[in-house]
Amino acid sequence: MSETYAAAPAATVSEGARSRRSEITVKVLTVLLALFLGLASGLPKLFRAEAATEAFDKIGWGDWFMYAVGSLEVLGAVALLIPILSGAAALAFIGLMAGATVFNLTVLDAPEAVITTTLLAAVLAYIARSRRAHTAQLLRRLRP
Repeated sequence: MSETYAAAPAATVSEGARSRRSEITVKVLTVLLALFLGLASGLPKLFRAEAATEAFDKIGWGDWFMYAVGSLEVLGAVALLIPILSGAAALAFIGLMAGATVFNLTVLDAPEAVITTTLLAAVLAYIARSRRAHTAQLLRRLRP
């Protein structure tokens, strides 16, 4: 019984080039998400933009909740840009996206918004996985 194997293509990408391309992709996605979550999502809540206040009025938990979420988004966006904090920040944002998904489905009656929160969570999961070494380093530093 003989087995035949196809030869690997001659133009395969080296492991170094692939990991470099992956690292650039993660950095670009991280910066874009930090800008979006900090500037386009967090700051409007802190400055009481009309769209933000309407949504949080529907939730009914008061302005403190809008300010808390906005603060978490801005601080998390900054943490995404700090290498040792980036993985942990991405994980925290996944939790925030899960909460936003629940509110969009139950309180705000905006099922179309679930697409956005799910896509953001997927990209954040990619960042968190790519930055798992940073997260492990952070945990080692935090241990007594």
